Amino acid sequence: MNLPTLQDLRNHRKLAIGACAALVALLLAWEWSGSLEIWLGLAHPNDTLLVSGNIEAHESVIGFKTVQSRIVELPFDEGASVKAGTLLARVDDSDYKKQVDIAQAALEVQQRELAMAQQNVVATQKTVISDQADLAFKKTDAGRFQSLWKQGWISTEQRDSTETAAKQAEAALARDQSLELVAENNIDVAKANLQDAQQALDLSNIVLGYTVLTAPFDGVILVRQAELGEIAQPGSPVITLADLDHIWLRAYINETDIARVHLGAPVKITTDTFPGKVYAGRISFISESAEFTPKTVETHAERVSLVYRIKIDIDNPTHELVPGMPADGVIDTTSRPVSTPAESTQPSEPTSP
Repeated sequence: MNLPTLQDLRNHRKLAIGACAALVALLLAWEWSGSLEIWLGLAHPNDTLLVSGNIEAHESVIGFKTVQSRIVELPFDEGASVKAGTLLARVDDSDYKKQVDIAQAALEVQQRELAMAQQNVVATQKTVISDQADLAFKKTDAGRFQSLWKQGWISTEQRDSTETAAKQAEAALARDQSLELVAENNIDVAKANLQDAQQALDLSNIVLGYTVLTAPFDGVILVRQAELGEIAQPGSPVITLADLDHIWLRAYINETDIARVHLGAPVKITTDTFPGKVYAGRISFISESAEFTPKTVETHAERVSLVYRIKIDIDNPTHELVPGMPADGVIDTTSRPVSTPAESTQPSEPTSP
């Protein structure tokens, strides 16, 4: 049996020292990481509660209203960021432009009809003035002939002729006065028709505007449900746009922990995408009823049969957080609850799975 040499003993001692140094370094690293977690708010002592979930955002499903035509412009793909007012889609608008032209022509016709009605009123008014003068003259003439007839200077036939002429002038005046009223009524009708034509033109322009889809707010295109060249149907979804200014974390609280959280409680949000960065959040919703744990739910505590769904609003000024991104939240359970009439965190009967 060979005894270990001095060199062997030195080598074993070096290995033992190296192993001890590695163990000490590992312990220090573990201790430092734990301190770091507490500093960042990632640890979960008794005054905090750790939850996990996915980032979600307010979504708007955008589609064409009342128009049916072929999509000729669809500039963005899924995942693209757009600003409010940006063109998202456009359909062939030739038919709708033609409707605007027809409505414009109808409006011009009604404008001419109104002008003619106004001219007719002026003409009938002048006719009435002429009839009034003629009637006055013939009444005077009839009175003069009546005096001459009494004196025997003219025959009865001559007197009757002037009286008949006066009566005819009176009838003509009544007729033309009626025509004046009709002409004035025609102006009212022409104005109403003109208003209808203007509204028809306005409606045609509104419908023409429906051939273009623009982003109602800054966001990210989550889903593009249509393709270029496809016939867009009224009400059919074309683009699903997510509002990155209003995002939240959907998470679940175990039934045993529900009494520890409340509306308005501050939450520190972290993600694997941006390690070491903490986002401010607050609980904005707590479900009033318990539900059975969804299969896709992740919790850091042992899974139980009943959980409560919560929403955590997150400040996202730089739009770094996007829907679908996994995230963790550390809820501060020591903060005071916000007094709101709608707040309710008392456990209730579970809903069906």
